[in-house]
Amino acid sequence: MANDNEDEGVGRVRTPDDGEFLAVVLNKMGYGRLKVYCSDGKERMGRIPGSKRRRMWIDTDDVVLIEPWDIQGDEKCDIIWHYSNAQKDWLEDKGYLDEIKEFL
Repeated sequence: MANDNEDEGVGRVRTPDDGEFLAVVLNKMGYGRLKVYCSDGKERMGRIPGSKRRRMWIDTDDVVLIEPWDIQGDEKCDIIWHYSNAQKDWLEDKGYLDEIKEFL
């Protein structure tokens, strides 16, 4: 029997906490570094931390969750979460991606 839940298959979606922003990947720079456009209107150089580098496969136009650095926070950030296509659709339906919709 099918369940009529529209969020089926999405699971629990991580939303941004204080100091975290949603971003879309613009360009892959190599060596775990990516150029991202953030929901606060800034373009940053993001890096995948070493502990997550082997588990996180990111391509252009993917939606990620970033945390700006304490120093050079307007220019650099860490990528802390990668969203699947189903999670990206859920975020778009709930209005979280309105600021970066033009880059999707």
